[in-house]
Amino acid sequence: MYTTKKEINDLCYEILSAAIEVHKHLGPGLLESIYEKCLTFELRSRGFEVKNQVALPLVYKGNFLETELKLDLLVNDIVIVELKTVDCFNPINEAQLLSHLFLLALPKGILINFKCRNIMKEGQKTLVTKSFFNLPDGY
Repeated sequence: MYTTKKEINDLCYEILSAAIEVHKHLGPGLLESIYEKCLTFELRSRGFEVKNQVALPLVYKGNFLETELKLDLLVNDIVIVELKTVDCFNPINEAQLLSHLFLLALPKGILINFKCRNIMKEGQKTLVTKSFFNLPDGY
């Protein structure tokens, strides 16, 4: 179980490292679903638990509603990874990830855009919720 900011940050570092490896081998220009399969493979080969296309629970006014709402990847049941193949991130991408984090009450998520030259410089954005700030540092 991840109980400190450091543990979660270290996991995010490993996720981004895996994404860079996928991008290095495939480059930009493929479908999001291809990157999802390859990133899942890369993360699992590194020993991480990865769930794909996870259905999100939606409780509205105390009622559970079935929806088509899904997130791309859930790594080790703590970090959401949303994959994109877009020219650049826009505010709706961030809003989507924040909504997913809120619905699952998770502390941190990563947007990764494979349609870029360099994932670390322009192809990733990490978002955190208030619950992340409430965790001990662990450093």
